[in-house]
Amino acid sequence: MPDTTPPKHIAIIMDGNGRWATQRGLPRSAGHKKGVNALKDVVKFCAKEKIEVLTVFAFSSENWKRPKQEVEVLMDLFLSALKSEVDELHVNNVTLKFIGDRNGFPSKLTDMIRNTELQTENNSGLKLFVAANYGGRWDIVQACRHLADDVLNGKLSVSEIDESRISDQLSLSECSEPDLFIRTGGEQRISNFLLWQCAYSELYFCEDLWPDFSPAHLQKALQWYAGRQRRFGLTTQQIESH
Repeated sequence: MPDTTPPKHIAIIMDGNGRWATQRGLPRSAGHKKGVNALKDVVKFCAKEKIEVLTVFAFSSENWKRPKQEVEVLMDLFLSALKSEVDELHVNNVTLKFIGDRNGFPSKLTDMIRNTELQTENNSGLKLFVAANYGGRWDIVQACRHLADDVLNGKLSVSEIDESRISDQLSLSECSEPDLFIRTGGEQRISNFLLWQCAYSELYFCEDLWPDFSPAHLQKALQWYAGRQRRFGLTTQQIESH
């Protein structure tokens, strides 16, 4: 029998902004701007449907390799989106948090990130995590470094390091792991996003480019998820016996 419990945590790779713009003869920046509107609609839908956590991949640690002009546009877009949207997120009881290495960002952007997190930190509705300058391998390396420091300082023995302690040092340690992983744009890979956390996520890939992704598309993904049986290593017979 499938598990019809709705997902508590949805993770999304918002792929296809540049291709969406190119197909229409527009600069890639137009696709990124349109993608922000798509994200706004998805956030509203998740808040309405009582999804507990939404994590979106906005800018990977590999995206710095893109053309300088496109990276600059993305940085400006991050800044303008935060300025324009944080008040509405706050009114709608959404908590906004960022995961990733902030050291590479301009100071005005890191200041804005910090301010938006402080403004929304006490909200009790949807938790929205934005992965920016994030990579799954980076995340695991940071966790290992923290644990290594604890061993060197005598706070922890090597034999005490287990999956739970590693998980506690990773981004998103404060919430449950993603139940549903969605990637738009037709690609079928994880692309260094939440490598540890998505070990048992249900993976949903769709052809639609992110700017075209709507709450109706997300509802379709949720319907697909409702038909899945999440076994976590058990057999179907074991699951059904419970």
